[in-house]
Amino acid sequence: MTRLPFELFLGLRYLKPKRTFVSVITLISLAGVAIGVWVLIVVIAVMSGFDRELREKLMGMHAHVTVTGGLIEHSDQVMKAVLDTPHVKAASPFAMGLVLVEFNRRVATPYMKGIDPQHEVTVSKLGTYIREGSLDLTGDKVVIGSELATQYGIFLGDKITVYSPRNLEKKGEEVYLPMELTVTGIFESGMYEYDVGLIFTSIETAQELYDLGHAVHGIEVMTDDPIDGAQAVATALNRKLPPPLRAQTWAQMNQRLLGAIEVEKTTMFLILILVTVVAAFCIMCTLITVTVQKTHEIGIIKSLGAASSKILRIFLLQGFVVGVVGMAAGLGLGLLTVENINGIRQFLTHTFGWELFPREIYNFSEIPTYLTLRDLTTIAVSAVVICTVGGLFPAWWASRLEPVEALRYE
Repeated sequence: MTRLPFELFLGLRYLKPKRTFVSVITLISLAGVAIGVWVLIVVIAVMSGFDRELREKLMGMHAHVTVTGGLIEHSDQVMKAVLDTPHVKAASPFAMGLVLVEFNRRVATPYMKGIDPQHEVTVSKLGTYIREGSLDLTGDKVVIGSELATQYGIFLGDKITVYSPRNLEKKGEEVYLPMELTVTGIFESGMYEYDVGLIFTSIETAQELYDLGHAVHGIEVMTDDPIDGAQAVATALNRKLPPPLRAQTWAQMNQRLLGAIEVEKTTMFLILILVTVVAAFCIMCTLITVTVQKTHEIGIIKSLGAASSKILRIFLLQGFVVGVVGMAAGLGLGLLTVENINGIRQFLTHTFGWELFPREIYNFSEIPTYLTLRDLTTIAVSAVVICTVGGLFPAWWASRLEPVEALRYE
């Protein structure tokens, strides 16, 4: 005697392989569910890894909150107001704008950011990104990105000529000359846009290039939490500071980029879940075929007093069991692939010469992966629900069979 519930026992018995076409379809359905879950886990893990790494790199070069709004003439007063705000840990003023950089008759147009090195290291990770030299900005000195240095052949100790919009102005016979700055450091953030399009100098040099006097363009703020703390500080500062000054979090300043990644992740989930939907249609076909084959048995069971709800549960449980088994197989394969994804990438590169993850394009030395329990739960539950729903129509049809109709020709 089996201790399994009647519906589950009979459902498993109908799914048992018997070297028939139905068994082949059942195996295909299982494979479809497993592949769908497998691919979903790998793709979501990689996209979540990209999102996480990108956020870390953005927060490495951006402060949690940035205060801007025209020229800030009395930056010391604004700094005091910022530092008196709850959740604020540090603050640093900056001046920033586009410049022309000339070296060996080649011209680049990066952004130049004037900073106070002692304060800057408290609001960003620039100090840890220095690959060569040091963050020495005393006097006429500059720190440039690794990509800019590589593309233009610039080395430590070289002098670059910097032109600002002020150099294009002419007051009578007076002409403003460009500045020659000595490269004392080369940084590498891992983000191509920063490494090729951003250079750092002292705030005094930037103020002189832009003729700012003692004014600055903004103030960067470090908080005790990059998400909730940053939002709380930005809200408090926007209430406290007079217009046109405004405070924005790093997420608000990069919302288009972060939003695009989130949309891509959601789109990929919806596209790949269709693999599981296709598998659910296979399950539906399997159960319809089983229903037709078992019409006689269904008639006998109902004639013995089985309620229609029991017949409904028999076929629903078949779809549920296929979904659970396929989901479990796909979950195992997905987690195994995510754990060894960089080893798989290296194997394919060495064996077939396929470079699946070019570093010069993605700026990551390895494929980043990140999985949360929420993602795994969503994928697993979605697969099981879709497969169970796939068995709903055949189950309903089987439950509607009347014993007299089922046994008429027996």
